[in-house]
Amino acid sequence: MKRFLSVVVMTCAAGGAAAAVALHGRAAHGTTYRTVAVERGAIAATVSSTGTLGAVSTVQVGTQVSGQIAELKADFNSRVSRGELIARLDSTLLWLEVRQVEAVVRQARADSVVKQFALDQAQPLFEAGLMSRADYVTAHAANEAAQAALTSAEVSLAKARQSLSYVYIYAPIGGTVIERNVDVGQTVAASFSAPQLFLIAADLREMQILVSVDEADIGAIRVGQPVSFTVEAYPNRTFTGTVRQVRLKSATSNNVVSYTAVVGVANPDLALLPGMTATVAFEVARVTDVLKVSNAALRFQAPAALVAEWRAAHREPLAAASAGLSDSMARLWVLDAGGRPGILTVRTGLSDGVSTAISGTGVVAGLRVIAGAGSNGAAAATGAASPFQSTRSSGNGGPPPPGGV
Repeated sequence: MKRFLSVVVMTCAAGGAAAAVALHGRAAHGTTYRTVAVERGAIAATVSSTGTLGAVSTVQVGTQVSGQIAELKADFNSRVSRGELIARLDSTLLWLEVRQVEAVVRQARADSVVKQFALDQAQPLFEAGLMSRADYVTAHAANEAAQAALTSAEVSLAKARQSLSYVYIYAPIGGTVIERNVDVGQTVAASFSAPQLFLIAADLREMQILVSVDEADIGAIRVGQPVSFTVEAYPNRTFTGTVRQVRLKSATSNNVVSYTAVVGVANPDLALLPGMTATVAFEVARVTDVLKVSNAALRFQAPAALVAEWRAAHREPLAAASAGLSDSMARLWVLDAGGRPGILTVRTGLSDGVSTAISGTGVVAGLRVIAGAGSNGAAAATGAASPFQSTRSSGNGGPPPPGGV
């Protein structure tokens, strides 16, 4: 019987030890603390915005003459070369106009011959005194008028022939047809402006994003900065690009001033399409091989029980541990192996909105720090990030120093 009781006591003791390990981080007052580890790695601060993908160069192809579409040689997504025939208008009316002007030219040429002959006949008569000066001047003026009429008719003929050539529409650049706005049989009218028949993108393997950046963030954007972005079509894929230009022209909407940053993007597999909305992150700063901790640990507000336990252990007010903290410093709460609370004062650095670089005495990789507290075995993170915080990561001091009185 004693042997059985001994086994039971040993079993209970072992179970108690296991429970102590499972409840590591639980203080004597029954509060459970959620801890996170200090890690070593890189941190990149970013500025986020949205923009629209588009081709680097697009050309609207129109027509300089009115007419009916007789033939289409290109369609949506067609690859075309520079100088390639992509459409043809019906040429019947323009050809008739050419023939009409040719008749006018022949008539003007015949009239000029007559007027030139009359002047040639009047010249010796005038010199011999057999023709008055008025009649001679009249003959000379009639010849000049006939020659001018001939020149005008010849210009009209050249114009008519040029207009006739415009029924053939060629691709001004090589690329991909991304819009076709006409069909065979449709009549287009070129009056004050040329109607758009096609929209051709130069090369969709090289694209750009026009990103609207708030005036508060534009100062951090520089040509050559690396950029990462995502599109809704590929939620699990991250694309990269480079800032090519920051345009000086501003735009104002609802009293908010913004500028346009042009991001160059390589698109070798043609996965990205014109018009896609891109969520862009500009990398404005980066540090590597630093110690970092979750921002939840920096925002942790110590509950009254933890503050009381710390006071009992150190016999001084909590404010004494916060004396001299600057904007670039913060306080981390830790628990030792015995579950007793402690405080580490750290210097904060670059933050990406999730983690912040830290340094200071006693800060090492793997150190467990308190990030949240709960009761009845349920840990609750009190330092969760607010959904309303700015999309710009702070690179100066990270989040504000946490702690309660």
